[in-house]
This record gives sequence, structure tokens and C-alpha cells, in this order.
Amino acid sequence: MTLLLFIIVLMVGGLLAWVVSQWSNLLSRWISLVALMLDLILGIIIWMQDYSGAIDTWITKYSHAWIPSFGISFSLALDGLSLLMLLLTFFLGIFAVLISWNEIKERVGFFHFNLLWVLAGITGVFLTMDLFLFYFFWEVMLIPMYFLIGIWGHENRRYAAFKFFIFTQASGLLMLLAILGLYFIHGNQTGTYTFDYFQLLGTTFTAGTGLLLMLGFLAAFVVKLPVVPFHTWLPDAHSQAPTAGSLILAGLLLKTGAYGLIRFVIPLFPGAAHEIAPWAMLLGVIGILYGASLAFGQTDLKRLVAYTSVSHMGFVILGVFAFNQLAMQGVVMQMITHGISTGALFILAGVLYERIHTRDITAMGGFWNKAPFMGTVALVFVLASLGLPGLGNFVAEFLTLIGTWQSSPVLTIFATIGIVFATAYSLRIMQKVFLGKPTSDKAVSDLSLREKIILIPLVVSIIWLGLFPQPIFNTVKQIIANQFTTEQITPISTSENGDK
Repeated sequence: MTLLLFIIVLMVGGLLAWVVSQWSNLLSRWISLVALMLDLILGIIIWMQDYSGAIDTWITKYSHAWIPSFGISFSLALDGLSLLMLLLTFFLGIFAVLISWNEIKERVGFFHFNLLWVLAGITGVFLTMDLFLFYFFWEVMLIPMYFLIGIWGHENRRYAAFKFFIFTQASGLLMLLAILGLYFIHGNQTGTYTFDYFQLLGTTFTAGTGLLLMLGFLAAFVVKLPVVPFHTWLPDAHSQAPTAGSLILAGLLLKTGAYGLIRFVIPLFPGAAHEIAPWAMLLGVIGILYGASLAFGQTDLKRLVAYTSVSHMGFVILGVFAFNQLAMQGVVMQMITHGISTGALFILAGVLYERIHTRDITAMGGFWNKAPFMGTVALVFVLASLGLPGLGNFVAEFLTLIGTWQSSPVLTIFATIGIVFATAYSLRIMQKVFLGKPTSDKAVSDLSLREKIILIPLVVSIIWLGLFPQPIFNTVKQIIANQFTTEQITPISTSENGDK
């Protein structure tokens, strides 16, 4: 029941926040904050009990028949990977509530309802082990995020919201077709029609059928990740979303695509995934270079940070399809560190917008003298984005590149060039926003106490992940190792050190 509680707390909290806003917007905000804090505390308790390195199976499971005549069950399960993703969800969710504390002044209750329900959908995606239920939660994420962008966004919010909806809904329907295909094929083979993940793992296909089904799943995940050329919704959604929406998009929604690759694509379709691996890795490298080059050319601060996400998520698809344990550990670290560092950059962009009412970096400059604490925090996350040793992003990208080298040295070299590009666009943020001569006389106050409470834990987290990443590795190392048994996947690399 603990797993069910994670979701119920958020859904009930969202409904309560909506209802009580008729009397008090402040109470609505506090209900949202308390709901997320309860979930985070519960997740930390589970992690402290189980992260020691012994997690090689599922920590806990919950299953209850939902529509048994169609083989649909309310099936949830938690392992080290999903536990880390849940902790990231609740951690960033708390800051999403705090950063919107003063920013959202209209329809506050409905805002917090949508915020908590999109987080509930994300939580369900990370927990569910029934493919029908997985698709249900996949759609639960979509509708509240559409409202967050479309109602509380900026000047072109409706266009951005519709574009986000169309891309996500269309790719999600392709995944639904693939889920149904998998359901009927398994039923024809075994006589048991079920959406249960654990039973579907044993389904066998012809090469062509497996490839088609995998592409259906892949469509949903690469759009959400996003992978070039399916990324065009992301800069618009980020630039138009409220700060909390951008934080959820960058920190969490993109991670559901990466999680889907690891949890569903690779285990369910190992042969087909191996077949397309070189092309998938190539798309990852293209995304790294293309996203970095476009980021450097942006003048809108939020679009700039959005394109850095396209670049950083290229490392995810590169590492996943390298079929290497080191690369996969790097992918998990990248999911966590990118959520923290890029989420923090969007928070800083929102903080600046509240003060000067523009996202144009050409209208900024010289803010360090006016807001030195803000500049120091920004410097930490800019350095994290470019992969400075000692910060979490370096560990993620370093492991990914080492693992990928064993599969494709050429692609690894090009991916490394992307890190050089990252230095250019990251330092450009500092130069245009905080250094140089002031381009306007607008007053820029330093971070408030509430903003410091948000950003200081993020700074501590990204430094801790860079200096002491071992707890993260302990949590997922055995789970990743289990994916690379000879019964499941034959790694691309056949060298003696391929599995180390």
C-alpha cells in the first residue's frame, strides 16, 4: 500500500488545494507543499533502508485486479531505478510549489491541482508494471501540463500548449497501438491475455514484428526525451510555460522518456533494440551537437536553456543504446543531475523575469554587482551544465562517454566535442547576464529568503552528486547488471572489458 500512497497523497492533495482555494490561496499552497513533503519523507525512509547495494530485485510490489476480464490490474512495483526517480520527482516538486508562491496569483487552487496531478502522473509512470495502467498515467501527465502552459504561460502560451499536446498525444497513441499489439501477440502465444509487464517480458516475436512494436514504444519516448528531429515542441513549451512548468518539464517530464527506454524498450525488445542501436546512438550525437549549437545562438534565456536540454538528453539515448553498464550508470546520473542543474537554471530565468520582465539576454548584463548571491548560484549551475569536474553532470557525462567508447569510439569523439560546445553556450549565459557592462538601469534585487531556500538545496545536491555519487550507483548497479545478462542482451562490444 505504500506505493499506492505515493499517488493518492498527490491526487488528494491536488483536489484539496483546489477546493480550499475558494477561502484561502495561502492554504492551497501549503496543502500542496505538505503533500509533496510527505511523499519525499516516505521515499527517503525507503531509500535509507534499501540503498546499501543489496537492491537486485524489487523492493516492494502492489497488485490488485482492476479489469480482470481484459487482464488489466492495478500493478505497481518499486526498484532502485524507480525509487531514485520518485525522490527526484518529490524533491523538484517541492521547489515547483515554492517558486510559484508569488508568481501565480490567479486561479491558484486550479494551478496547484494541475501541478500535483501532473506529478501524480509522473509518479505513476515510474511505478506502474501494467502496460495499460502505464498508458493511463502517461496521459494523466499530459492534460495537467497542457493547462499549466496554456493558462499560466506567457504571451504565446496557447500555441506552445497545443504544440506540446499534439506531439505528445500523437506519439502516445502510437505507443498504445504497440501495447495492444504486444497484448494480442502474447495472448495468442500463451492463451493468457494480460498487460502485466512481468509476463510480457517472455513474449517472442519475429524480427519484423518486434521492430514494429518497439518503434511504437520508441515514438512516445523519443518525443518526450526529446530526440532530434522530434524536439521542436520543447523550446516553445519551455519559453512559454510558467517557471514551475519549466521546472517540471525539464526536471521530470523529459525523464519519463529516458525511463521508458530503460524500463520497457530494452527489456521487452532486446533484439530489435540491438538492431537499431547504431542509428539511435547517431541520433543521440546529432542531438548533442545540434542542441548545443542552437543553444549558443539564442537570445531568449529560457529557449537557450531549453536547447541545452536537447543537447544533454542526447547523452541519454547515446548511453542507453551503447548496451554497456558504465554507460547506463552514466545515463541514470544524467537523468538526476540534468533535472537538478537545468531545473535550477529555469528557476533563475524565472527569478530574473520577475525582476526585469524580459527573457532577452541582450537586455541584461552586469547583474553580478547588483545581485552577487544570484550570480554565484548561477555560476555553479552554469559550470555544472558544461560538465566541470566536482559537479554531478561531470560524473554522468564521463561515465556515459567511457561506456560508449567500448561500443563506438567515433561517436564518442563527436559526443565529446559536444561538451566543448557546452562550454561555449554555458559561459555565454554568465557573460551576457551577469558580467559585462549593464545594458539597462533596471533595478535587480538579490535573491530573497524564499528563493535562497529553493536554490541552496539544489546547489548542495549538485555538489554532493559530483563528490559522492556512490549512493546513487549502489542503488542501481545490480539492477543495471541484471539487464546485461546473456539471457537478455548481448552487448555490442565483445571485448574482454565490455561488461566492466
